[in-house]
Amino acid sequence: MLYQPTEKAFHPTLCVPARPSVSVVGLGYVGAVSTACLAGLGHRVIGVDVDPVKVRAIAEGRSPIHENDLERLLSQGVEASLISATDDLAAAVSETDITFVSVGTPTAEDGGCDDCYIRAAARSIGEGLRRKGAFHVVVMRCSIPPGTTMGVMVPEIEASSGLKAGHDFGVCFNPEFLREGVAVADFHTPPKTVIGVTDSATASLMAQLYADVDANPIITSIEVAEMVKYVDNVWHATKVTFANEVGRLCKPLMVDSHEVMEIFVRDTKLNLSPYYLTPGFAYGGSCLPKEVRAVTHIAGKLGVDLPLIAALDRSNAAQITEAARLVKATGARKVAVLGLAFKSGTDDLRESPILEVMAELLEAGVAVVAHDPAITAETRIEAQLAYVAHGSKGLGQLATSLGGMLAKDAATAVAEADAVIVTQAHPPYRALTAATDKPVIDVARLWKSRADQPANLCGIGW
Repeated sequence: MLYQPTEKAFHPTLCVPARPSVSVVGLGYVGAVSTACLAGLGHRVIGVDVDPVKVRAIAEGRSPIHENDLERLLSQGVEASLISATDDLAAAVSETDITFVSVGTPTAEDGGCDDCYIRAAARSIGEGLRRKGAFHVVVMRCSIPPGTTMGVMVPEIEASSGLKAGHDFGVCFNPEFLREGVAVADFHTPPKTVIGVTDSATASLMAQLYADVDANPIITSIEVAEMVKYVDNVWHATKVTFANEVGRLCKPLMVDSHEVMEIFVRDTKLNLSPYYLTPGFAYGGSCLPKEVRAVTHIAGKLGVDLPLIAALDRSNAAQITEAARLVKATGARKVAVLGLAFKSGTDDLRESPILEVMAELLEAGVAVVAHDPAITAETRIEAQLAYVAHGSKGLGQLATSLGGMLAKDAATAVAEADAVIVTQAHPPYRALTAATDKPVIDVARLWKSRADQPANLCGIGW
């Protein structure tokens, strides 16, 4: 869900020049690149670091790291009197409009995120804000667990400054998507610009800051922006691991793994697209479950360890188990299932995950009534059985009784039940669930906005 700030929180003394000035604390990869590129756009930038070597390098227009085109931009910025550097963060904050926080967030002893540098920077930022009379925006750029910006950094700033976030100063989480080696180019042509904010003044100022490189930034909540950064990086790690497992599988089969993946990535309609990347219910159908089992079986026979691929079936089963748990937790003695086929608009029941949920409910003594616009008593369920004899336990158990569970229409199914589970986002299903006060388990995401969904509705991933 995209968040549009509604609070009119402009500070009475907010008066920002056409090119807001920026202080950047932490002059590593992200901080040094941000300093150089923002100056290249015409902003006055003060770089801040506790390391005197980095401070001196930036002040002299030299790059403290090896990064293509960075030294040229730094040198030009210094020559144009747009870049300076200091170790006094409080002073830098008091002299600028926006502060970027790009300090280190190393792994803590317990495996979590060490926030000591964030806290130290926040206290100094608070001191700087206390000296100002104008609205200031603090922008977190580090990779941090969701909730850290508002739960760790903001309390430190408020305690140190005596000011209130969202009114006296703005807060933003602005994740960076810079690849080392091409970071300068990525800054100027970003894949996306995500701005998580507390208030409308901050959203406006940050959009103004990035106007030259992205005229359509994504404005959202701080917590969503924090999570986006983690999800991006975990997804990249997943892609690397997946490709490596494909390579390990291909080698003993004498298949060229690079040629396989080169062809694989040419599909931008399914393989490299938003398809399949929406949290919801388990995968099913005639292809995905079968092929995952087949690849796992091949790897086992070859003695090749593929932990990621082997775990797909287990993770998918966990999604089915969670759906059944949520339904049983309602205490319903009869449940209406809206949507039976594995994919909306088809009558294909092969390895449809909802059938596994239904089988588990029936084993627990919960009665089931069902509806699917494409499934009727005449649907030839038996014809699909042979295909999934060793794959779909649910279809095998329900094949002879499923026809008797079908209601004449969805409204009848809901009326007869104590709770509802919805697997397909049909508008009639949305209308029915909106009109009932019975518990609804929604694995199809009937409402895009959580604020719009009924209070009696619950999903697996929302």
